[in-house]
Amino acid sequence: MMYCTVHALGEMAVLYPVAGSFSAYSTRFLDPAWGFAMGWNYALQWLIVLPLEIIAASITLEFWKSNINHALFVTIFLFLIIGINLFGVKGYGEAEFIFSIIKVIAVIGFIIIGIIINCAGGRDQEYIGGKYWRDPGPFNDGFKGLCSVFVTAAFAFAGTELVGLAAAETANPRKSLPTAIKQVFWRITLFYIVSLTLVGLLVSHEDERLLSNKPGASASPFVIAIQDAGIEVLPSVMNVVVLTAVLSVGNSSVFGSSRTLAALADQGQAPRFLGYVDRKGRPIVAIAIASAVGFIGYAAGSQNSAAVLQWMLALSGLSGIFTWGSICLSHIRFRAAWKLQGHTLEELAFVSQPGLIGSWVGFIFNCLVLVAQFWTGGWPVNYQQMSAREQVESFFLGYLAAPVVLAMYVYYKWRWNTRYWKASEMDLSTGRRELNLEAFLKEERQERMTWPRWKRWYHVVC
Repeated sequence: MMYCTVHALGEMAVLYPVAGSFSAYSTRFLDPAWGFAMGWNYALQWLIVLPLEIIAASITLEFWKSNINHALFVTIFLFLIIGINLFGVKGYGEAEFIFSIIKVIAVIGFIIIGIIINCAGGRDQEYIGGKYWRDPGPFNDGFKGLCSVFVTAAFAFAGTELVGLAAAETANPRKSLPTAIKQVFWRITLFYIVSLTLVGLLVSHEDERLLSNKPGASASPFVIAIQDAGIEVLPSVMNVVVLTAVLSVGNSSVFGSSRTLAALADQGQAPRFLGYVDRKGRPIVAIAIASAVGFIGYAAGSQNSAAVLQWMLALSGLSGIFTWGSICLSHIRFRAAWKLQGHTLEELAFVSQPGLIGSWVGFIFNCLVLVAQFWTGGWPVNYQQMSAREQVESFFLGYLAAPVVLAMYVYYKWRWNTRYWKASEMDLSTGRRELNLEAFLKEERQERMTWPRWKRWYHVVC
């Protein structure tokens, strides 16, 4: 689903580069009202992430001491993140470079250690293998249990789509974009699939230390896996890495939300003052707004911090599904208009590898996730034992983003009386990036002729 989505976005982003917001494609190829809803949906998604990650960071600190002063550490984290973003793009880039190195080294290290622990056993046990996949077994609560974690999974994948816009700003998108997309696929495989498979092999989902079973617990499954192996120092080291990753996402949220708000202001879909950019190129007002939302993080010191965390995750988690679905549908409509208005695929500097079929696959899968989440939200696991109030609360915890998106769409539709664009009416000229495609193709052929065979195979895969 993500592979198809990123390819669809890449094709549009190379031809029509936009800064900060994906809503421009929904506005251009679907309906301005839906573009407004998607723009603010994406902005809210990133605005909510900062306080969410601040609360998560303070909970992570409970690994060392349960009765910490949350307000003190929330202040430190906010000061650090806001300070980094006040240094502009350069400061953000340098900080993320350091954060990324720490995360990559830690994940690769965990994969190696996880394989050793699984094969050689830990402190009090021998070979583990697939023990926890047999008892208590995978897929807790069956298919409905699997569907119930889609919001959390969507939140984890948020930001994957940014590669499409980043690569589109390069001098030769035909060269940079396919490589960037393939590397996203392998990064997801390595850092998500492999590491989480090892976590599933090493930690039982019935472990009481997990956050999902014991609100306020401080241990992550990565830490628990190393802890159970009897390695004394590494659990603390791994928890520091988890804390670093949390702060990295919070840092990215201020950068992403401030640029999205500025882009919405430039498109006339947000107050103009949000689009103010100072001499150093910083959308300073938007940064201030994004930083102010971060003060919700002081809720970490309350007894209801777990509930606040759940509601913010509910608002931001499903937002990514709407964004990805809209990207795929925008690409489908763009291709229809491109063909109807007499253009061919040979005119495109970058063509989506899965093509139109891939966009349909991505769109359908996103819709299926929304349907599954509606089902698990309205009728959760063991809903027969829940009161009507608990069932309603469960629904909004899993589906809160949907009514928010619909409310924004209806408001803009009613306020400006917009209409759905027909393929013949779409403007395919304004903002179109003129590329010397013949020169790119000639350069590409000449470069490939000099490659050894191993590099040609590598280029196919990576």
